[in-house]
Amino acid sequence: MAWNRRGAVRAAAAVTLGVTGLAGLTGCSDDSTPSSVAGKAASAVASIGAQATGAIASATAEAGRKLDNVKNGVDAKDAVQLGLPATDSGGRSTVEVTVDNTDGSAKSFAVQVEFKDEGGNLLDTVVVIVSHVPAHKSATATARSNRELSGGVKADVGTALRY
Repeated sequence: MAWNRRGAVRAAAAVTLGVTGLAGLTGCSDDSTPSSVAGKAASAVASIGAQATGAIASATAEAGRKLDNVKNGVDAKDAVQLGLPATDSGGRSTVEVTVDNTDGSAKSFAVQVEFKDEGGNLLDTVVVIVSHVPAHKSATATARSNRELSGGVKADVGTALRY
């Protein structure tokens, strides 16, 4: 899933307008005209947006590599439930992942968890491996975002494989 650039553009516009407004209220120094302050702010926001896009692309690529390593996996999305997202002591988003093994033998699960903002835009993605779940039993693991996420965060199952 692609990152929504519209949110970054809106954020850049809001910061630019805010900085321009502040520059107008506080006056200008010899080096800082409102347009140069606004330009610097827009550049900083664009840089942050690019870093966020890069982080999401990197996380998505890593998740894809982990899922590609699963051999003979079958779709198990219906066998996965996620708890409510929380924030750990390190500031990263976490969510409890519960898998139900309905098979007659022990199986492992690879679950891709997508952390999204309230608008449904992808913020981060991780893959959690739940190994050796006994036949007809459930097991839990915790998915943890790769970085600190701000704002309201929700979690969805992207892909889930039983193998």
